[in-house]
Amino acid sequence: MKRSLFNSLIIASISLSSLQACAQPEQKIPLDASANNYKLELVSEGIQIPWGMAWLNERDLLVTDRRGELRLIRDGKLVEQAVKGTPKVHDEGQGGLLDIELDPNFTENGWIYFSYSGYEGDGEGYNTSIMRARFKDMTLVDQQLLFNGEPNIKTTKHYGSRIEFDKEGYLYFSIGDRGKRGVHPQSLDYDAGKIHRINSDGSIPKSNPFYNHKTTHKSIYSYGHRNPQGMAMHPETGVIWSHEHGPRGGDEINIVKAGANYGWPEITYGINYIGTKITDETSRDGMEQPDWYWVPSIAPSGMEFITSDKYPQWQGQIAVGSMKFGHLVLVKLDGDKVIGHSKVFEGVGRVRSLATHPNGDLYLGVDGVGVYKVVPKI
Repeated sequence: MKRSLFNSLIIASISLSSLQACAQPEQKIPLDASANNYKLELVSEGIQIPWGMAWLNERDLLVTDRRGELRLIRDGKLVEQAVKGTPKVHDEGQGGLLDIELDPNFTENGWIYFSYSGYEGDGEGYNTSIMRARFKDMTLVDQQLLFNGEPNIKTTKHYGSRIEFDKEGYLYFSIGDRGKRGVHPQSLDYDAGKIHRINSDGSIPKSNPFYNHKTTHKSIYSYGHRNPQGMAMHPETGVIWSHEHGPRGGDEINIVKAGANYGWPEITYGINYIGTKITDETSRDGMEQPDWYWVPSIAPSGMEFITSDKYPQWQGQIAVGSMKFGHLVLVKLDGDKVIGHSKVFEGVGRVRSLATHPNGDLYLGVDGVGVYKVVPKI
């Protein structure tokens, strides 16, 4: 009995020492001084998890609800009927109908792109898929499946998956490590744990960094990612930026570079959720350092460069949703260098998605509530 108690005390002491050794200094996110200049105006309720948003024109906003529905907000009112013709999704865990993005030539060709957890890949289970379709009479028509993440597996987390076009018309999208961190992120034989680049029709650009590798998946653009759920093109440089979830601590912002290895899980500023170490390394030759990281994790989602004259204090910053702390984070830049961060709209809830109206208004999709618009206080 005494030996058992002694052993328990030793284990507890080791565990506490491990937790203390793994601790990272916490970053405080200050309140932005401009917070009192703006308020949130509720536009629409009824969308449970507004994972992605895209403005078709000045009247119509399409919003993906992760449970598998595509909803239309027209003139500030939620249309009662859901859009028909959406793909079959695996709505479990972090899966479902995810991001949405317009073709750069949408006004001419009408193409809309979606990411979702689908069944199309090889093997049992599900993975991230990309499709495009056109929107007509509250229905998705002309559907084309462009990409299947492979192989399918039965875990229901870390799908990614944001979508973004660059100025050259290439389509980027993310796939998380699918919960298999020891297998997927560092291997170029798997689609998971990567950012991919394809042409708008689903073909693979010959300029992709691994296009001429015999066994590597040719769509891979960068690797060593955990679970990127934010992606945006810099409005001036045209470079793609992304952010991704760390484990406990170590959420990252990265500039996406061709062929680059972002290190997960070989290097990280995070630890396991139970407090133990993942690795002793935060850097290694041949692996990219994050352009910014958060400790503790903020659970980032959504990403939008702010260029609108309607928010002069925020121009040139990146807006990022914090699902963990329930506010909007403003990331300050000096050129392509992140130099600080602040928060606004404390307590709004889990900010899942961001979109800018053609007139410059910023919209927030918040879990369990719906869609807000950022407006100046009068």
